[in-house]
Amino acid sequence: MWTERLRQYALLMRLDRPIGSLLLLWPALWALWLAGEGHPRILVVVVFVMGVVLMRSAGCVINDYADRHVDPHVARTRSRPIAAGKVTTREALILFVVLCLTAFALVLLMNRLTILMSFGGAVLAAVYPFTKRYTHLPQVVLGMAFGWAVPMAFAAQTGAVPPLAWLLFIATVLWATAYDTMYAMVDRPDDLRIGVKSTAILFGEADRHLIALIQVLFFVVMVLIGRQMHLGPYYYAGLVTAMALAIYQMVLIWRREPAGCFKAFLNNNWLGAAVFAGIVAHYLAAA
Repeated sequence: MWTERLRQYALLMRLDRPIGSLLLLWPALWALWLAGEGHPRILVVVVFVMGVVLMRSAGCVINDYADRHVDPHVARTRSRPIAAGKVTTREALILFVVLCLTAFALVLLMNRLTILMSFGGAVLAAVYPFTKRYTHLPQVVLGMAFGWAVPMAFAAQTGAVPPLAWLLFIATVLWATAYDTMYAMVDRPDDLRIGVKSTAILFGEADRHLIALIQVLFFVVMVLIGRQMHLGPYYYAGLVTAMALAIYQMVLIWRREPAGCFKAFLNNNWLGAAVFAGIVAHYLAAA
């Protein structure tokens, strides 16, 4: 019995689908390596990696709690633990609190500024699931929630949040808005039917062009970051690889087929990895 309960909790936290943790992790790693100039402190890296997994899990739990009346009506989500009646709402809320408290315990190992900033991250993670009922921009809020790890990483590593950190935060918001709009394109017919809002619905027939524009803006900001940090050719090679992946994603979503849109969303893991590889390669070459 307990093994089945634990399995349902794991499914609720999406531990079987690590893509969300990876998409949250890449910007945190970008920030840690840039803030530490290629040599971030081991404790900070460990805390952030564990914190990413915990907070992504907490975000999934509170998202399913918020969508408990919606998920049963969407083909892709009706088998989720709460929607299927395998986990109660009380259990979900307790699990959410436990995950948040565990993540906060990790943050207590960091400096005062990082601890204070963690409250902002917690608010964004808790608010995001409810925004799809009131605004067509929940993807932007998700980007802010995912991007909050960036200024926190700078705070943990350097004790300050320089303008560069906020520039990288903006880049992360742009990137997340693009890939989560691809994800929202998968559910657009169901979302229109049940009244859930998203950028995919807001953009309408201009969705592909606006996603492309957002991706271009992301790369412009990443080039600005490279110039400010005096990053070398290895970094730009990583960006070129990421650009090629972004073009591939546009090909995948062009016909707006759900399978292609979902594949494009998943492909963003490799885009994030390409950028990180370029950052790491730059500092290794400069060592």
